[in-house]
Amino acid sequence: MKKDTAAEAVPEFEPEFVAGLKKIFEELIVFNQVLGLKITSIKPDRVAARIAMRHELVGSPNRLHGGVISAGLDAMGGLAVMAAIGARHMDEAPAQRLHRFGKLGTIDLRIDYLRPGIGEHFELRAEVLRLGSRVATTRMEFLGADGKLLSTGAGAYIVS
Repeated sequence: MKKDTAAEAVPEFEPEFVAGLKKIFEELIVFNQVLGLKITSIKPDRVAARIAMRHELVGSPNRLHGGVISAGLDAMGGLAVMAAIGARHMDEAPAQRLHRFGKLGTIDLRIDYLRPGIGEHFELRAEVLRLGSRVATTRMEFLGADGKLLSTGAGAYIVS
């Protein structure tokens, strides 16, 4: 993931925009509730969330199901695109920017499973590599509670 540098001036989102994005992501996208995805950070250039381990998410004994990892990373890629679109249109009111996500959809998704998903909770991070006028590309990470990288993802999303 990118490191902050003094040269990069990244705007901060208004509390109204962050609250609206959280509502869309955590409440209106019902499948994210099933996954237990909770946003921990929304910045214009990167997003983060957490999933707590629950019995309903087990695949192999004591291990998080691979589909939870894949779906979580896909959702995070989409959230990163939403944040990037929001940052691109900072001249608009927060409520107006929140209506720009209606046509967002996954085109392509690649997940690399590096280690088994074992732990009490998991951290997910994502960033947009390129936001074009029609397609956005993202990079995502799925980490254990100890910070160890468990899976990585790359996605392409339709934005127009």
